[in-house]
Amino acid sequence: MLPYINIPFEYAGSLTGASVDELKLIFSFLLSYPLAGLLKRIPDAKPYQKNLFIIAVSLFYLVGLFDLWAGVRTIFISSCGAYLIASYVDGPFMPWIGFVFLMGHMSINHIYRQFANTPDKVDITGAQMVLVMKLTGFCWNVYDGRLRQEDLADFQKERALLHLPSLLDFAGYVLFFPSLFAGPSFDFVDYRRWIETTMFEVPPGTDPKSAPRTRKQRKIPRSGTPATMKAVVGLIWIFLFLKFSAWYNTDLVIGNEYMKYGFLRRIWILEMLGFSTRLKYYGVWYLTEGACILTGLGYKGIDPKSGRVQWSRLENVNPWGIETAQNTRAYLENWNKNTNNWLRNYMYLRVTPKGKKPGFRASLATFATSAFWHGFYPGYYLSFVLAAFLQTVAKNFRRHVRPFFLTPDGQGPTKYKIYYDVLSYLVTQAAFCFTTAPFVLLSLPSSLLVWSRVYFYTVLGTAASMVFFASPAKQWLIKQLNTRRSRTAKMDQHQEQQAQQQQQQQQQPRQPLSRESTIEEPIMGGGLPSDPGKEFDDVVQEIMEEVEARRQRGLSVSVPTGHDMKHAIEHKLGRKL
Repeated sequence: MLPYINIPFEYAGSLTGASVDELKLIFSFLLSYPLAGLLKRIPDAKPYQKNLFIIAVSLFYLVGLFDLWAGVRTIFISSCGAYLIASYVDGPFMPWIGFVFLMGHMSINHIYRQFANTPDKVDITGAQMVLVMKLTGFCWNVYDGRLRQEDLADFQKERALLHLPSLLDFAGYVLFFPSLFAGPSFDFVDYRRWIETTMFEVPPGTDPKSAPRTRKQRKIPRSGTPATMKAVVGLIWIFLFLKFSAWYNTDLVIGNEYMKYGFLRRIWILEMLGFSTRLKYYGVWYLTEGACILTGLGYKGIDPKSGRVQWSRLENVNPWGIETAQNTRAYLENWNKNTNNWLRNYMYLRVTPKGKKPGFRASLATFATSAFWHGFYPGYYLSFVLAAFLQTVAKNFRRHVRPFFLTPDGQGPTKYKIYYDVLSYLVTQAAFCFTTAPFVLLSLPSSLLVWSRVYFYTVLGTAASMVFFASPAKQWLIKQLNTRRSRTAKMDQHQEQQAQQQQQQQQQPRQPLSRESTIEEPIMGGGLPSDPGKEFDDVVQEIMEEVEARRQRGLSVSVPTGHDMKHAIEHKLGRKL
């Protein structure tokens, strides 16, 4: 560590109450912005210089700022081990060997950190968690590159590595400084496309006016504005975290003062504890994503609708989506997106046999991987297990209750849908603030204490819901939905038949009436034709044509009497007048 580097952070810590390492971590995120600007200005034709610059900055962070010599050793062991496994191990077990090696190595540091119990200190476990995602994905990408193209899914084809990268490119990928400590994670193919600038090639046929603007001879588009916006919003999140965490923290919910409040107030405090904790992650992930955007790595092409450049390739969180989530799926999909992608692409889908849908084995393997990846605090496992049951219950409500608040065809809301939305929002937020509390408290005694102080309401609600959907009530709901749909389907079928009949009436050409023909148009009420005037004109016209034809053949034509005329018309119409 550089001498005297802690002095300004110690002074700032005395003013803010934050630890020295926490302030240095925020400083490293902010310092990454000017350094990312310098990185982007290295000539595109010299990628080796970019790699060397990235490696030098990360070493400064690890050693010069945090004195993490052991962290350098950890990164070296993990990255070298993964590269050697990918190089020399062949066959279908190669990525699994890499996975076990990397997860096992990280577990050692997780256990060490748990026993050290110094949450205010920055160690290498955070960076190693990001590194595990990158390197396990790297092993799978190398394995996919050895398979036949026809055996790969589209995602695998895009990410497959046909050749191992050079050691310099690999080191730059491992030590990419804007995402070193907190992510976001990304695959090597993204890094290669970025450093080779092929990521920024404009598709053929693109309007030159829509092409992203660049400076001088650089291919990387100008990204200062979106990066600055991310930085500003990230700092706002950090500021809010400092404020809210002073009001809502773990000491409050495990202290005696907490029980002086009523039940609903205690739930509200749990909600605010979760919110203040999320603010920290919002701030950190916004700051790191902004630095990645400034380097150009966040580039995601041009939006075909708006024609604007998209910078969401490495987006890791959607705060609005989380805070307004009405169901568990929306809540989880907007949180830690890159970790979710990693779990789906490199665990959930990988343990599923080809040609089959993911089932219980895939879900169990994904759950276990996520739990071990986070560490071994009991609170993590309480949260993950309850969240798994909560997701199952939410799925049942969405399938069997929500359709009652939609139109029978499921395409639109009924007038009561707003009540369902409000209730589902309140239930989702209340359930998750309870579920995630152990994730913040970490220890088993503290987690159970806080849960008991709100009477285990989410556990009881989840259990009651599972019993309900395991009872005949579920079949009754299904029956009611089917009855509702079938009744609507019959009405729709009847209306469709009427519409088809009207369409046929309008499109069917009129045939001249003959003595054998009868009126086939639909009959209106009262027994009259659909167009009586037109029917009578047709009959008169036919009689006149018949009279003229007889005269031409020299036959005598007598003028029919009124009785004969009536009889002829009735014969043509097929009914009495």
